[in-house]
Amino acid sequence: MKLRDNNHVVGYLFAAPFILGFLVFIVYPVLSSLYYSFTDYNLLESPNWVGFDNYNQMFTDDEKYMKSISVTFNYVFASVPLRLAFALGVAMLLNKAIAGIGFYRSAYYLPSLIGGSVAVSILWSQVFGDQGLVNSALGVIGIDTDTSWIGNPATALWTLIALSVWQFGSSMLIFLAGLKNIPKDYYEAASVDGANRVRQFFKITLPLLSPIILFNLIMQTISAFMTFTPAYIISRGEGGPLDNTLLYSLYLYKRAFVFYEMGYASAMAWVALIVIGIVTLLIFQTSRYWVHYESKGEK
Repeated sequence: MKLRDNNHVVGYLFAAPFILGFLVFIVYPVLSSLYYSFTDYNLLESPNWVGFDNYNQMFTDDEKYMKSISVTFNYVFASVPLRLAFALGVAMLLNKAIAGIGFYRSAYYLPSLIGGSVAVSILWSQVFGDQGLVNSALGVIGIDTDTSWIGNPATALWTLIALSVWQFGSSMLIFLAGLKNIPKDYYEAASVDGANRVRQFFKITLPLLSPIILFNLIMQTISAFMTFTPAYIISRGEGGPLDNTLLYSLYLYKRAFVFYEMGYASAMAWVALIVIGIVTLLIFQTSRYWVHYESKGEK
């Protein structure tokens, strides 16, 4: 009995660093932010309890907040499908037994390692500037323009979307792993029955790959909602022009670390958590209609 008790003590000692870190760096900050969301807190003075005032202000008296929601949803709904489509398309191209395929896979994955960095965001702002690479390339084919794609309200958000799509490497690798698990016999049997490549894609590839699509869709959607660095660097922290790149995370940052409204920023963070949770739940609920699990033979 004593030996068993000693084993329990040893187990708790080994788990103590993780448990302590979880309580100190996750549970305590989360609960603190929930408390601060009901206060007026500026880091310099003690929090002042204001109840639901922060939440009321967000939805009734803050035009920039509503603008940030609109911009963020436009960004998510445009960037995530495009990113997944590019990732799947490239994965299918790289799912070939050709010489040097390992190099090509590494080359296509590389942007995902550096795509979210400050340096690449700065480079991206130069590429889409009035004298950038995009305008230079258009000039070569006879389209002369000196428009700053980042400075144009109609195209500014699309430059961020293009950067997001360019970072499809991680999703591509997951799709590639899923493609390799689809038995070749299915395609051979479909070819014998006269099915062309398009029909094979919609009748074999997509259904068998649907669990992977669900996983990538959820992960990329959550990631898109939390996008911050490109918007901050490219718009120089302002979310311009005309707030057309004012993503939710950027506006939250401005409220917290520019205006020192920590209570308001905490309320924004909790609203974001709830919205992301609802969107994720909706994706899970709709998955029953389009995700096919081969072992169960059902959708």
